[in-house]
Amino acid sequence: MRNLIYLVAVIIVNPTDSLRADKGPNDTSPSVGVMKPAIRHQNTHKHKPILPNQVKGQIGDPLAGLTAAQLAAFTEGKDDFESTETIAGGLGPIFNRDSCVACHSAPTTGGSSSISITRFASITHGNFDGLESLGGTLLQDHAIDPAVAETIPPEANHTSFRNSTPLFGLGLIEAIPDKAILDNARRTPGDGVKGRASIVTDIVSGKTMVGKFGWKAQQATILAFSADAYLNEMGITNRFFPYENPPNGDTAKLAQFDTVADPEDQVDPATGKGDIDKVADYMTLLAPPPSGPLLPNAAAGKNVFVNLGCALCHTPSMMTDAKSPYIALRNKEVKLYSDLLLHNMGKLGDGIVQGVANGSEMRTSPLWGLKYSAPYLHDGTAMTIEDAIKAHDGEAKISRDRFNRLNKNQKQQLLDFLNSI
Repeated sequence: MRNLIYLVAVIIVNPTDSLRADKGPNDTSPSVGVMKPAIRHQNTHKHKPILPNQVKGQIGDPLAGLTAAQLAAFTEGKDDFESTETIAGGLGPIFNRDSCVACHSAPTTGGSSSISITRFASITHGNFDGLESLGGTLLQDHAIDPAVAETIPPEANHTSFRNSTPLFGLGLIEAIPDKAILDNARRTPGDGVKGRASIVTDIVSGKTMVGKFGWKAQQATILAFSADAYLNEMGITNRFFPYENPPNGDTAKLAQFDTVADPEDQVDPATGKGDIDKVADYMTLLAPPPSGPLLPNAAAGKNVFVNLGCALCHTPSMMTDAKSPYIALRNKEVKLYSDLLLHNMGKLGDGIVQGVANGSEMRTSPLWGLKYSAPYLHDGTAMTIEDAIKAHDGEAKISRDRFNRLNKNQKQQLLDFLNSI
């Protein structure tokens, strides 16, 4: 495991360059400079509108069955997702990357990446302090100027890392009714597996809902997920998160370098949408990873998966209801392989308290499209699926121990199955 502390990573960019999208969890080389003011967005690769007959069911495609207007919204949202944000448009003063796609690009736009963000806190005798007055728990490791760069404060004695999660099929996940997730938590526990729903207040609607998105299931809706990312990953304020993150809590530095009026993401009166809404449209209408019939070895691996007890947390499927405004999301089987609950993962937890989740709790990661999302686990420390299984702990340790007792052929069957869903 990594004990590395990122001290400073301030980016240098010219008007035609994007931020370092190749920085992974083991890349700590700092670069110092100043970004030049530019236009609101930079996107030299605008996509042509997609026609219904052009949806082929490939990774990164929109959902099947969308109308022409919905496909146009998908395309417009994808353009914003891939756009490079600028200082003139509100980027920073501190941030992690200057576009959504920088962290969601593998194997295509909307996927995951090996890029990680850093979390820090102080944990003393089991007491968690997120050091919010010092900029915690999220380190923004880039800045528009070296003078405003954020660092991990000396008061922090705990750091952890999180990789970007793939975004495929999020609209289907959002359309799963809260009751279905709550029912998962009420079942009779087996193998010590309990799980609990993350009950949060959705910042968009103000309603109490089940959290579904993020490593800690801290957001309940895709629009809230989008708005949160704009603020915390790109430093762009919006109507739901209208206040900037002061670098290490220093409001004087923030006032000096924050020159764009808040909220920086403005709603277009003609459409009623800002960038966060357009990107939310894109994520909502992004299809799940494609899957086909299981070959014999993978079909045998599915039985191994169930017999190990993996399905206790990685629930093979749930159903959406008929309430979505999109017909393409109504009454659909969602083969996500997750119960969307928080589980005690023991040593595999990241130690960070976020939302209602404690330091050892993590949301069950959906397994669909697993073959596209290496490296694995929340911190990207598992290079292979087998490594990820062996690192499971807490409520998953009984299943992990069963896996370790499998013979070579059974393990390969399981891996073939996991690479097929």
